[in-house]
Amino acid sequence: MGSNSGVNSGATVVFADMTGSTALYESLGNERAAAVVAPVTQAMGACVQRHGGRVVKNLGDGVLGLFAEPGAAVLAAVAMMREHRQWFAPQASLPYVAIHIGLASGEVVEVDGDCYGDAVNVAARLCERADAAEIWASEGVVAGLPMPQGTSFVRLGHLDIRGKAERLLTYQVQWRTEDRSDRTVHAELRSDMALLEVKSCPAQIQLSWPGAHRSFSSVDVPINVGRAPESHLCIADPRVSRVHARLEWQRSAFVLTDLSSFGTWVRFDGSEAPVQLRRDSCLLHGTGEIALGVPFVDGSASTIGFRVSAAGLHLR
Repeated sequence: MGSNSGVNSGATVVFADMTGSTALYESLGNERAAAVVAPVTQAMGACVQRHGGRVVKNLGDGVLGLFAEPGAAVLAAVAMMREHRQWFAPQASLPYVAIHIGLASGEVVEVDGDCYGDAVNVAARLCERADAAEIWASEGVVAGLPMPQGTSFVRLGHLDIRGKAERLLTYQVQWRTEDRSDRTVHAELRSDMALLEVKSCPAQIQLSWPGAHRSFSSVDVPINVGRAPESHLCIADPRVSRVHARLEWQRSAFVLTDLSSFGTWVRFDGSEAPVQLRRDSCLLHGTGEIALGVPFVDGSASTIGFRVSAAGLHLR
């Protein structure tokens, strides 16, 4: 082990990376692409440092940062996204390169200025799974906060993460100021709710499946989905359980809970990775699809489309 080494048991790792940089180098050539990528990487590092973190290393088209506090890491990630968007907006001549970020807290081993450990690996995998302009965080990041003002979280559910034996409970950090009306917080985040000014707003969810389309408001739930004839949404598929899932209104958000034998999958528009539910719950936000009994890749799954027209909490 190197001369400067140690174990940090309470660190939060920020893994920020650009999307599509390889294609950018192929289309523009090395010199022109580097002129786009280098300033973005420098801005990422400056943002980490400005929020009290340390840039462990540059990754060519991203940075690996280390923070002592998860709240500071979340603030840095949010600032990074907002500044990145503002920087590209006036420069229409440059090809836009999006960024995505993964956050994870846990034990980190620091050796001669570099760092290793499970939190580093998880942050990298979450960044890998996050779509363009998305921030994904592990449960350890969320649980360790008082929640920074002006941010909120959407529970993505338990996800399979490459290299992890068990599925990891994952959250998405909401950072867009124009999405303020859609911000939702999972019910598990109990203690932090008292720190926020919360204003509920009415909501509707539109559900569509072959041959049918219905809208429900927050006062119409709970709604049972299943094969049983008495279900609010009756799906005649033997792979669908009699009482397969329940849609409820909790803490100003629509929550889908799997009650089935074979599972439920949720795929949000704009995200390739579906959320798998096994006797678990997740918030429904925006638009997407729900697969019952078998995953989307099966091709024959019974699916329900959803659109949440207005939901969530206004957080100030």
